Amino acid sequence: MAAPWKEIINKIDDYHWEIPRSYKQGMRVPGLIFASESMLNHIWEEQVFQQVANVAFLPGIVGYSLAMPDIHWGYGFPIGGVAATRIKDGVVSPGGVGFDINCGVRLLRTNLTEEEVRPKIEKLIAELFVNIPSGLGSTGKIRVSEPELDKVLVKGSQWAVGKGYGEAKDIVFSEESGCMKGANPDKVSSKAKKRGIPQLGTLGSGNHFLEVEVVEEIYDREAASVMGISDVGQVLVLIHTGSRGFGHEVCSDYVRLLGEAVKRYGISLPDRQLACAPVESPEGQDYLAAMACAANYAWTNRQCIAHWTRESFTKVFGKSQQELGLEQIYDVTHNIAKIEEHTINGKKQTLCVHRKGATRAFPARHPDIPEIYKHIGQPVLIPGDMGRYSYIAIGTEIAMQESFGSTCHGAGRMQSRAAAKRSLRGSDVAQALAARGITVKTGSMGSLAEEASEAYKDVSEVIEVTHKAGISLKVAKAIPIGVIKG
Repeated sequence: MAAPWKEIINKIDDYHWEIPRSYKQGMRVPGLIFASESMLNHIWEEQVFQQVANVAFLPGIVGYSLAMPDIHWGYGFPIGGVAATRIKDGVVSPGGVGFDINCGVRLLRTNLTEEEVRPKIEKLIAELFVNIPSGLGSTGKIRVSEPELDKVLVKGSQWAVGKGYGEAKDIVFSEESGCMKGANPDKVSSKAKKRGIPQLGTLGSGNHFLEVEVVEEIYDREAASVMGISDVGQVLVLIHTGSRGFGHEVCSDYVRLLGEAVKRYGISLPDRQLACAPVESPEGQDYLAAMACAANYAWTNRQCIAHWTRESFTKVFGKSQQELGLEQIYDVTHNIAKIEEHTINGKKQTLCVHRKGATRAFPARHPDIPEIYKHIGQPVLIPGDMGRYSYIAIGTEIAMQESFGSTCHGAGRMQSRAAAKRSLRGSDVAQALAARGITVKTGSMGSLAEEASEAYKDVSEVIEVTHKAGISLKVAKAIPIGVIKG
């Protein structure tokens, strides 16, 4: 019997699959999924395809409603969804960004080798676990007043560096220089600020983690060398977290507010979770200003955690940060809406690009990437699950042409968190990781079960699709040897 999705989707080629406008009356553009046939069989929820189609109803949407190979069900938009809308007559939708605004990844390189780190990995992971607050509802070591929080929301990573958390060149190697313009704390609710004050500088729970990893393969030696990755066996550190309860509350507030705006502006939608407002409307501008605050909070978060990571390494190995070579490769966001310029049908247009569970993947010579990466393209950081591997890639011109300069953001779930907890025990997951040479520290065994490898697609299959489709190109693969999770 044919897979149900085959009745919905038209094959363009091995890595491009179209949901035609005829699938749902009212679609303004087709849907386009980057996937292999085998990966489409891994997408267990038909409502994911419906969500791709629903996004295509948004006023002002151009090109396609896009989905990356790590696609799975989300709020309004699928996770792994990308959509761009015109500024003049298009809308912005909080569901196209998600609740964990600027959930993203920061990657540090080191001069250390696996041979040097393995004997001290348990001590290192224990030190990181103590030094970096993690877990559901965790509170941080940083104490700020509400007026000081407002400065964080405007300055982002620049605030953290100014307070001694990290160094100025970290900012250079961050998307948006770690600070999104247009942030306005006055557009953020008091409730969101109250949630954000105690959680600044925390890793959090869910799929957030810090991973000490080892380079296993290098596919593009020139690009890897530019990033400071010199050989197999080199130790890297990957930090994955976002805006915590602060971003969640910002999203919740504006889902309610824009839900009311939909009626005022007479916007017809197939799903109320796609609540939106015209980009240039007061409501749309207020959301973008509040979202920028949450994005800056997340960059501050990762900046502080990177600083404490460096401190932990220097303590355990008894060497200076310079001797250890603990330098930032890049920091990317996975959940964001940005005003960008793209070429559509041969004409340059200013668009509001929603990336939800998708990574920016700008090509070589793009003006928005650091000078050192101008001839190779933007680094793309793609974490997998904590038991297998993560990838480093680079952005491409094809991505600019086909996906608004976007690619996948991770492995993508195959099981819901609830299903994973029903089928797995955290203690068994910990034992399985130990058997594979991975040291793990967590504040919750339940959280460990939710994030087991079995709950995710194999990220190597996801990367193979984006590589073969040409929207990002593989540079290196790394395997975990130590993980801390909330």
